[in-house]
Parts: sequence; C-alpha cells; structure tokens
Amino acid sequence: MKDLTPDRASLEPIEIASRDEIEALQLQRMQWSLRHAYENVAMYKKRFDEKGVHPVDLKSLKDLSKFPFTVKDDLRDNYPFGMFAVPMEKIRKVHASSGTTGKATVVGYSDADCELFANMVARSLRASGIKPGDMVHNAYGYGLFTGGLGAHFGIEKLGATVIPVSGGMTPRQVTLINDFKPDAILVTPSYMLNILDEFHAQGLDPRDCSLQVGVFGAEPWTNAMRQEVEDAFDMHAVDIYGLSEILGPGVANECVETKDGLHIWEDHFYPEIINPETGEPVEDGEEGELVFTTLSKEALPMIRYRTKDLTRLLPGTARSMRRMEKVTGRVDDMIILRGVNVFPTQIEERLLAIEGLAPHFQIELSRDGRMDQMTVLVEATPNAADETSRNIASAALIKSIKDTIGISAKVTVSEPNSVTRSEGKAKRVIDLRQV
Repeated sequence: MKDLTPDRASLEPIEIASRDEIEALQLQRMQWSLRHAYENVAMYKKRFDEKGVHPVDLKSLKDLSKFPFTVKDDLRDNYPFGMFAVPMEKIRKVHASSGTTGKATVVGYSDADCELFANMVARSLRASGIKPGDMVHNAYGYGLFTGGLGAHFGIEKLGATVIPVSGGMTPRQVTLINDFKPDAILVTPSYMLNILDEFHAQGLDPRDCSLQVGVFGAEPWTNAMRQEVEDAFDMHAVDIYGLSEILGPGVANECVETKDGLHIWEDHFYPEIINPETGEPVEDGEEGELVFTTLSKEALPMIRYRTKDLTRLLPGTARSMRRMEKVTGRVDDMIILRGVNVFPTQIEERLLAIEGLAPHFQIELSRDGRMDQMTVLVEATPNAADETSRNIASAALIKSIKDTIGISAKVTVSEPNSVTRSEGKAKRVIDLRQV
C-alpha cells in the first residue's frame, strides 16, 4: 500500500496543539454552548432548572457532569423543530433519520453549521490520506441521511473531486471505479463487501483497481474486516465516525499513518465516557457509553448527548486530540443470551477467521420454550460450497463462538450469495422472539 501520511504542514494548528491549549478552547466554547442552549431551547432551560444548574456553574470541564443528559427521545418528543436554537429563517439545511424504529429525529444546520460540517469532513478525509486534487467515489446514500451530502461537501471543501454515486446499483459502482479510476471511496463497510463480491462476479481483480484508501463508517466494523478489505484491494481502510445529532460524519476519524483509534475533533465536540447503567463518568481508558457535547453548533446544540455507542477514550498519538477506540457495539445492539452479553462484531471476528466462510452474516434470535436461541446465518465461499466443506466450516464456527464468547449457537452455512445484502447500513440481527 502507498504511504498516504499527510504533510504535517497541511494540518490545522489546533490538531497538534498542546492539551492545555485544547482544553482552554474547550472550556470557553462549552460555556458558550451551555448558555446558547439554555437561552434558546425551552427543553434545555426546563431541564437545567429542574436539576438546579445554570450555565454560569461551569467553571471547569469537569463541571459538565452536573448537567443533564440528552437522549434520542428528546428529539422525538420535540419533533420536528422544537430543539432548534435559531429561528427557522436561519436554518439552511434539514436532515432526518429514517424513522423506522419510531418517529424520525430531525436535525438542522445554520450557515455556520454547514461550514463546520464541511470543514470537519475535510479534516477527516485529510487524516485518511486524501488530498486536494484526488478523485473520490462517494457511495454513501444521498437524501435525508447525513452521510451522502455531508461527505459530498467535505470532499469539495478539501479541494478533491467528488463522484456522487450514492448507494445501490452495485454493478455500476464497479464500472465507474474501473472507468473513472478514483483514488478513494467513501462507503459503509458492509456495502464495500458487496462491491468486492461484484468485482469477483465481473472477473476483475480488485487489487488492480485505482483505489488507494477507503473511508468506512455509519456502522461498527472490526479490525478483522479491515484486514479483509485491505488484503482484497491492496488499499488502506480507515474508520470515520459521526452521528446526525452531533453533526453527521466527521466527528472523529482515524489517521492513515497509525490506524490506532479515531481522533475526536475535540475543538468542536467534547467527549465523555459514562457507565451506561449508572450514568456516572468513568476515567479515560475504561470502556463505557460515549457521550458528546457540541461546542460550536448554532442550530442544534447538544448537551451531554448519549450516543449508546460503546468505546473508551485514549490519549492522542498522530494528533494531540484524544482518540476513541473503534466502537465495539451499541448499548441497544447488545444481545443478552442466557446471561452472556454478545455483540454482532464479536460474531464477525469469529467468522472472518474461519476458512471457507464469506464475510456476510445475520444473527437470528428465536425462543424454544423459555430458552433463547441464536442461529448465525452465514454463507460459504464459492471454493468451499460443497456439503462437506460447509459442515466443517459450521462446526469450526460453532466451536470458535463457544470457546471465545462462551455461548452455544447454531450455525447455518448456506450456498454463496444466500445471505441478505445491504446497500447501506447492514441489518445484523433478526429478532423473532416477539413475532
């Protein structure tokens, strides 16, 4: 793989500033953000007053723990625009969730927020090894989802050339990659596996294509999947993190030269890790639920927003700003099976280590009497699709799950291309227990 380490002179001074400088800026901006939310969002004024705190009570960064949390239901309860802190005439863009699990959550952006969004994505892409003049294939979905358009404007801000492909039509994705010869691709990791399958279906060697780096986000993915993609394409696979309520993509990003966790852009987003059960902050290095406070957003300030993502905070390396470990799962994605906590990423790691299994899978939960059952639906690779090979792979995965995770699971290894594919975020868990 080509060395894509960005020129240090291209970095913003704040990226390599001292911790004292970063924390002084954070405190100043946090005081403004708390005051802005309190004075302009009725929900925050009510919550602060009920808890007996006021923005002037923030004297140090640690004082943030005195303030109440914000959760996704707060946005749903104030649907559609009740959380906005500026008049509607100052809103330049609105995005929203799909609303498939309830009422949609709506987010808005002022002119300054749109500029921030583009700048943070551009900073993230530069950290990924993309530079001005590069051509970038953007396969994130366009529309109300923040991914496609957020990435698009960041690519432009960086000075790169955007190919706005969006998701779907996988054969065309491969055709355009081969014809346009982009330097980079932005896509969900699960959909990148679909693109890889299509390369093989067309009889093409993915290592011969022009891609030098892939920037993958919108869902948890493992280092095992990173290795799978990097080996297949001979390119760097870099993690980007974001969520609509905080900004969209561009809240944190791995640096291509280290790939050792995602540097949080702490000059605009203040991270905390809390115990998900008690809500109490934990020390850096301990795993827990990630919480964010926005420091400079105008239209939709977020105070102590509970992301439900599980990770830990680590010291900076390639940049001065702290890193978050790759997200291991989500509080609401955790499966409790006969008293054992299981995350889909754990299953992914196990199956990627088994020869003869493709990296596509779903977890089916069912109930046999009073006992919960897990069946892992996977598929064989084309060179191991005979019944004997599938039985050997099934037994190996069952043993690996039992030995490393500590649960007994059923495994069904089907023919190639039998597991449902995703053109966006992968749906990993099918829960039949309530059906």
